[in-house]
Amino acid sequence: MSRGRSDGSQKKRLVASICVVTIFLGFLYVYGGSIFGSKNSGSSAFEYGTKSLKRLGSSYLGGDDDTDAKQDESSSKFGGDEIVPKSFPVCDDRHSELIPCLDRHLIYQMRMKLDLSVMEHYERHCPPSERRFNCLIPPPSEYKVPIKWPQSRDEVWKANIPHTHLAKEKSDQNWMVVKGEKIVFPGGGTHFHYGADKYIAAIANMLNFSNDNLNNEGRLRTVLDVGCGVASFGAYLLSSDIIAMSLAPNDVHQNQIQFALERGIPAYLGVLGTKRLPYPSRSFELAHCSRCRIDWLQRDGILLLELDRLLRPGGYFAYSSPEAYAQDEEDLRIWKEMSDLVGRMCWRIAAKRNQTVIWQKPLTNDCYRKREPGTRPPLCQSDDDPDAVWGVNMEACITPYSEHDNKAKGSGLAPWPSRLTSPPPRLADFGYSNDMFEKDTELWQRRVEKYWNLLSRKIKSNTIRNIMDMKAGMGSFAAALRSKDVWVMNVVPQDGLNTLKLIYDRGLIGSTHDWCEGYSTYPRTYDLLHAWTVFSDLEKKDCSPEDLLIEMDRILRPTGFIIFRDKQPVIDFIKKYSSALHWEAIATADSSSDSDQDGDEVVFIIQKKLWLTTGSLRDTE
Repeated sequence: MSRGRSDGSQKKRLVASICVVTIFLGFLYVYGGSIFGSKNSGSSAFEYGTKSLKRLGSSYLGGDDDTDAKQDESSSKFGGDEIVPKSFPVCDDRHSELIPCLDRHLIYQMRMKLDLSVMEHYERHCPPSERRFNCLIPPPSEYKVPIKWPQSRDEVWKANIPHTHLAKEKSDQNWMVVKGEKIVFPGGGTHFHYGADKYIAAIANMLNFSNDNLNNEGRLRTVLDVGCGVASFGAYLLSSDIIAMSLAPNDVHQNQIQFALERGIPAYLGVLGTKRLPYPSRSFELAHCSRCRIDWLQRDGILLLELDRLLRPGGYFAYSSPEAYAQDEEDLRIWKEMSDLVGRMCWRIAAKRNQTVIWQKPLTNDCYRKREPGTRPPLCQSDDDPDAVWGVNMEACITPYSEHDNKAKGSGLAPWPSRLTSPPPRLADFGYSNDMFEKDTELWQRRVEKYWNLLSRKIKSNTIRNIMDMKAGMGSFAAALRSKDVWVMNVVPQDGLNTLKLIYDRGLIGSTHDWCEGYSTYPRTYDLLHAWTVFSDLEKKDCSPEDLLIEMDRILRPTGFIIFRDKQPVIDFIKKYSSALHWEAIATADSSSDSDQDGDEVVFIIQKKLWLTTGSLRDTE
């Protein structure tokens, strides 16, 4: 019996020991990041997420440990007594260029099985909630307020993007040159070593456009530059009143899009892989590829067919590559097969000179109807929506025109800049009237004037260059900025009305996105974010407003601004987090004087402080 009692006692001691060890390991799990993580004031943040951050309790958040457990999960995201952090942890320096949904480390850690031959590893793969970084992205240690536009087109601070490998790798092509504290961009590219401006004029000359001006008297406005490098092609189009969506993946030429945005040039991280690009059909007058190293013949020409979907009726594809001129056996084979493919797609050669060929897409369906039965690629099925893009697989098929568009024999768009304020033909797709469009344009003109009045004591004419409208509607916010030397990335949420095609029809650019996920851009790339009811929309979604605040902080430049326009409870919620995010309140105003149905909205403007990873803060400039 005594042996049995002794046995029981030992078991109790063993259980007690296991409990102690378990508690200790649990303590290390919760607090380990902040204790052992970064050499800076924050943690490594590898496994931080909003939920885990809230679990840290009073020692971190300044609240009672059991408060979070008592919260009603079904209550409003903005109306409760949520625990507000005194500060957010700072990510390790190695995460200073983190792009959450384009993070190769995540791919390796999660052992994703991706097909590298079709570029799946360069497509978006977002972390699950438990792997989200819930920390503030630090700037590089010697970060400076970016050089202002238009000077920034030609030079940026090396300290802001401390990567010089492209300067060495592309030294013979004049991509970029390191000069002291700056990186200089001479305007060269893989195909146009002696300047993008001369190359652009040559393309216009090939097409017989007047005065060798590629904008063709305002008829050519939007361009897609595939494999854009540091976006010098797009940079030199701007002086011709042409705006390009410069597109490249986060590939071996790392930081090329980061350089483009630092220069103040419109750009987006993306790849022609397996998913449709986040742009609607018939968005661009010209697509361009200058030695972009893309295999256009793969998978029955699916990548060329994606360009076909994106080109307007009569749109052009300018292709500068050895296949267009070289005489060796391999290049001749590729040229022959590519010519055969585009012929079956009903493209024709508009011009061919030296190393460049320009194909043109047909204006109508006539050529498609004349093809022999069974010709490939086939026409897309009638139930295929060419404007559905978010997470939608590409299809190896031709998108024909609707009967209405076929009869119109073109896009029916006014030349730029008239098209900015002319009701676009695709308004009818949404049941919108011309009067609704004009009133929306006028409304946002008044609102933007008031925004700039509120910002007037903080900004000069060149303070702001890169702008994002996070819920762009018909693009009237961007249209109201026409007189300012800025560009706007117009974002249309993927679960709302797909008005992005109206935005492109106005001669503007943008992308589709889901704000429950990280945006496809580098940290510190926008000077101003405009968030109109973006947070109110999160009420209907299973994602965290705190995560969105941290994402907005990631993509906003130090000293940059955010204009929130939302309901009072949302604004109150954001104000609670401003200090923890190192944001300074600049202005607050109601919208009762707007004379519209949204008079209960409140405008709240913040400025992001420039802080150092040592924990100190620099005064905003």
